[in-house]
Amino acid sequence: MPRRTFTGAQGQTIAAEIAGDGPPVLLAHGGGQTRAAWTKVSSALAEAGYKAVAIDMRGHGESEWSPSGAYHFSDYAADLLAIADALQDKPAVVGASLGGLAGLLAEGELRPGVFASLTLVDVTPQLQPDGVAHILGFMEAHLDEGFASADEAAAAIAAYLPHRKQRGPSETLERYLRKCDDGRLRWHWDPRFIAAANRAMPEDLESRFAAAARRLRLPVHLIRGGSSNLVTPEAARQFLQFAPHANYTDIADAGHMVVGDRNDVFTEAIVGFLRRHAPLPHAPSRCP
Repeated sequence: MPRRTFTGAQGQTIAAEIAGDGPPVLLAHGGGQTRAAWTKVSSALAEAGYKAVAIDMRGHGESEWSPSGAYHFSDYAADLLAIADALQDKPAVVGASLGGLAGLLAEGELRPGVFASLTLVDVTPQLQPDGVAHILGFMEAHLDEGFASADEAAAAIAAYLPHRKQRGPSETLERYLRKCDDGRLRWHWDPRFIAAANRAMPEDLESRFAAAARRLRLPVHLIRGGSSNLVTPEAARQFLQFAPHANYTDIADAGHMVVGDRNDVFTEAIVGFLRRHAPLPHAPSRCP
């Protein structure tokens, strides 16, 4: 896919890949991931007539690390606003976990009306503390020592996601890893991201995210993994009270990593929502 760079809110380089040509769909991944998480989704969006813009969030993948360690949700939200400004048309935003919360703050708090639509992937203002701890625990587990090989990293992922069929190393997995000076492989994100996540105050964030959700006026789509350990059915219902106009999709047999667990069903839900709320330009009539 063609590569492009954007300039983030603090002047840092944000790496991206573009697929297709049409109304833009900005894809923002979850914490600890890279734009590689959207590879199949980007291709499907391009085939459906949209322009998929998959980014590496600041401090992740090939995007620059923040010199000051600025990895608060507001920092990620500001980056999404900067990228939206650089696109020719208002983007539809699809945000998974961290990317979804950043999109929620950008649209619901910082600058309402900046996006064409907002899709939140398995994230709401109310998150299960045990689920958050499970994710952060996995990210911290190999923070210092890293891995001797991609096989070792694949085994760690398999232990973290036991419901998935274990896969060997792949080109996609290698994009989540970086080789360090000591020859070890480590995740392709700034370790200070975890420190920032651990400093966040859940109670303050929940009320802030809830206030942002109440202000949403654009088309909204909440997608929940049916087996999610982060978003309960009650939390989804609460979000729909905050944004009663929102569409809701519950994907069976998918956990928090909905995109990877049920990519086909997920993509169908995304494209269906976009076709209703971000229609493609009509082709010119061939009649005289």
